[in-house]
Amino acid sequence: MTALAADRPRLPLTVIGGFLGAGKTTLLNRLLRQSQGRRLAVLVNDFGALNIDAELVASSDGDTFALTNGCVCCSIGDDLTAALIAVIESPTPFDAVVIEASGVSDPWRIAQVALADPGLSLDGVVVLVDASDALVQSKDPLLADTLERQLKAADLIVINQCDRVTDEERTRVRDWIVSVVGATPQFETSHARVPLPMLSGLALPDAQMTPTSAPAHCDPHEHADGAHEHGDPAHGALFDTWSCRPTRAFSSTALRAWLAEPPPGILRLKGVLRTNAEDSGSAWSELQFAGRHGTLRKAPVPASGAALVAIGLRGRLPTAMLSALFDAPG
Repeated sequence: MTALAADRPRLPLTVIGGFLGAGKTTLLNRLLRQSQGRRLAVLVNDFGALNIDAELVASSDGDTFALTNGCVCCSIGDDLTAALIAVIESPTPFDAVVIEASGVSDPWRIAQVALADPGLSLDGVVVLVDASDALVQSKDPLLADTLERQLKAADLIVINQCDRVTDEERTRVRDWIVSVVGATPQFETSHARVPLPMLSGLALPDAQMTPTSAPAHCDPHEHADGAHEHGDPAHGALFDTWSCRPTRAFSSTALRAWLAEPPPGILRLKGVLRTNAEDSGSAWSELQFAGRHGTLRKAPVPASGAALVAIGLRGRLPTAMLSALFDAPG
């Protein structure tokens, strides 16, 4: 599609999927309002459903909303490729791209764009499930295949609208998801309140600033300005974070094998480390992992040396296993 400019890093791409009414648009609105200084390009099919606050809109030309926080919301129209090229080649670079998949589409097919274009890297596929409708929909022979394909594409499954169901019904939804996709990470919430670090690696704490195995105070009930939102389900999903500065070089082959079957409990892992590629000698590589998918790509020499940071739900992050692999001396 595009040639990667030498002075531009790959743009992280997040795909948000889920069936009609699951809460995708609500989640997009939250992203736009809580971008925390990041310049996002959000690609959607339907502007009308976004209902962007008027005070956030700096300008509009019919196909694009430019927002006062630097973000841009664009209509995909009939050509996703053209929309992505326009974003990648924008004179003012973006920090990330977010695509809302239509309610009946397969988000993994959209995510393949990130794997094909050298200007993009896949940051993750997030699929929302409406806890109040999912079980009924899953029994409909006309819908079951679509729902299951969406779940199988996900790096993170957000069980939304939990305030509309009982504890027993929520358990049944969880069990149904496990029966379809196994151990893919799940997060339960209402009104699409999802902490930013779960949605984008850009929002992870800096590895150099994060104490090893310290809890990250990233409350899913908080606004970007720190104000507390009331009325959320009391799921208590604070994060644990882990970080280290590896001192040795790693086998690229071994790292890719590890990324194919990492230990459960890691929502996101990112960083830069030295690698001994069997065919190219010593080099530096960028490691990215989200939910189920990991990548290892060549990277320039980092100014501050090797660093890794991981995040998981409190009590589930395998910090001992991470330390044994990455923090042990060579």
